[in-house]
Amino acid sequence: MRRPADPGPLLAALDPTAPLAHRHLVLIALLDWVRGDRRSVEAAVSRLQTLVERVEADPSLQERVQAWWTALIHTVDITTLLADFGFAPRTALISEIGERLRYKLLPASPETIDASELFMLALASDFDARWLAALDEPLLGRLLAVLSPSEGPGATRWQRSLLDAITYCAGQILSTGFAPELRLRMADSARDAQPFHALIRDVESLRVEVLHQLRTSDRLDEAVLRLRDRLDACRAAAFTVYSHFHDNGISVGLVFRLRQLRERILRVRSLLDCLLSPTPAVTAAQLMARLVNVGRERRSLRALLRSNTSLLAAKVAERSAETGSHYITRNAAEYRAMFAKAAGGGLVMAFTTLMKFALAALALSAFWGGFWAGFNYAASFVLIQLLHFTVATKQPAMTAPAMAAKLVDLQDDAAVESFVDEVTHLVRSQVAAVLGNVLVVFPAVIGITLAIAHFTGEPAISHVHARHVLESLHVLGPSLLFAAFTGVLLFSSSIIAGWAENWFVLHRLDSAIRFNPRITRVLGAARAVRWARFMRTNLSGFAANISLGFMLGLVPAFAAFFGLGLDVRHVTLSTGQMGAAATSLGMGVLHEPAFWWAAASLPLIGALNVSVSFYFAFRVALRAENATGGEKSRLYRALRSRLWRAPLSFFMPVRGRPAAPGAA
Repeated sequence: MRRPADPGPLLAALDPTAPLAHRHLVLIALLDWVRGDRRSVEAAVSRLQTLVERVEADPSLQERVQAWWTALIHTVDITTLLADFGFAPRTALISEIGERLRYKLLPASPETIDASELFMLALASDFDARWLAALDEPLLGRLLAVLSPSEGPGATRWQRSLLDAITYCAGQILSTGFAPELRLRMADSARDAQPFHALIRDVESLRVEVLHQLRTSDRLDEAVLRLRDRLDACRAAAFTVYSHFHDNGISVGLVFRLRQLRERILRVRSLLDCLLSPTPAVTAAQLMARLVNVGRERRSLRALLRSNTSLLAAKVAERSAETGSHYITRNAAEYRAMFAKAAGGGLVMAFTTLMKFALAALALSAFWGGFWAGFNYAASFVLIQLLHFTVATKQPAMTAPAMAAKLVDLQDDAAVESFVDEVTHLVRSQVAAVLGNVLVVFPAVIGITLAIAHFTGEPAISHVHARHVLESLHVLGPSLLFAAFTGVLLFSSSIIAGWAENWFVLHRLDSAIRFNPRITRVLGAARAVRWARFMRTNLSGFAANISLGFMLGLVPAFAAFFGLGLDVRHVTLSTGQMGAAATSLGMGVLHEPAFWWAAASLPLIGALNVSVSFYFAFRVALRAENATGGEKSRLYRALRSRLWRAPLSFFMPVRGRPAAPGAA
């Protein structure tokens, strides 16, 4: 609908006796006229001034405007806007996600007595926040004069609404502070101080002083000071819960409740400032501007997830860093040890590859074929873990957080140089691990398949299946895309591992295994201690290996169900499959281009497995460290410099550290 150039028709539509929805639609239209084309804040302020002047010039219009405004403010409940706008109706993250999806997907109706819903319809953009904040005191005074007559002595309706909103917010703060899941995680000193107990009493003391109009008395100042101190004490007590999180694991739901509590406390302070301000009109306009921004964030699902999962990302990164540091080699001896562990992993994966072919020969349905393939992978990965071997492509997603742990101070040259050292150590570790996997799995599969052919008289896989393997690994086919997708699955398994370990620690399951009477009766005290220590040490690895195995098996099956055509390409498994195809086709395969095209894809598959999983894990780690864009650029420059000065250090152990630019 075209916006009218003159507010006259909109003012003529003001009718205090009109139905509720009509009154609200006129308000929305008037505010839309004020904001204009949303290009200039000064133009919007000028339009509001024009509107005020038009009403001031017509006494009959002013009388009608005041009657319309009185009907509006007596109908809607403004305390819901002041006290509850921007907060979840239930202190649960899942419920709030549902609420925000409702705001995004379902249209809102202006036929409402909830001031929050009307506010989101009338003032929905960041431009509204800018022009509201730009209003000066003289214009606001004139606007108030045309909207409502003077209320005489005593507390105004606005002051009473602010007091009600403060009371409602205090009640929510008290309820959250008394919740056992938070109270039991507070520091002992915070619980002993009992900061939440007297909060309502302090609010009621303030209410009495304001309603009795003792603004200049010392008693009002004392009531305000007590309430401010009480709010600070509540906020400090809630903050001690974060220390418990760092030591005992993080719950996203509890983080959400803590953030809601903090924002409630800040809202009370804002309402208190507005209540006591010597320029209430200006302060109210600034409060409305802030609420506009709150409303925009209220509709953002991304902002909700980002703000409430940042601590979990940090803890997952920290848990992964504890595990990932074991996968980084820093000298020649560790490099050789990594190669040996990877060789053991390659030997196990040779049997995994042949089991995959055996399962394929059963011609199971898509789901069950994927399920048993996933079980095969998961069992193999867990066996590799228990034998203290390694699979190369699982490491980068775990080692990225370990490197990010080096980024304590990105402004320090030594910290950046230490980070670059860790990158070179990681790349060398991956070279050793990939070579150990690939150089063992290929001949091991060839040897096993030759033995099968010798004893059975038939190749382990048919010629048709062997040629299909070579075609599926062709470097010009979709293999590289599938390899990158496999890197995403590798990263996902590291996130699951970090989450599982955090969940295990948060619920103190190691302590439960060690001390629970029913468990100790079955296992015995000594064995329960060993089991608790074993689970605490290996749970992350179990979660990563089992989740990765089933994702490698089931994700292609589910993707096929939806017609996506996605598959997985794991460099160690692909190398083993290529070895089985080679023995089936015989020595003549060395003269076929298909074999060499498939061989050319293997190093690229390995590089994509490693680089994609590392990239995503490193992004999570940098987010956990709150690295800025400039700091990231500095890291990339340092990496490029090291690659230019000492490229071999990324592939083989070197003595000492390359000299920095400009060093003697």
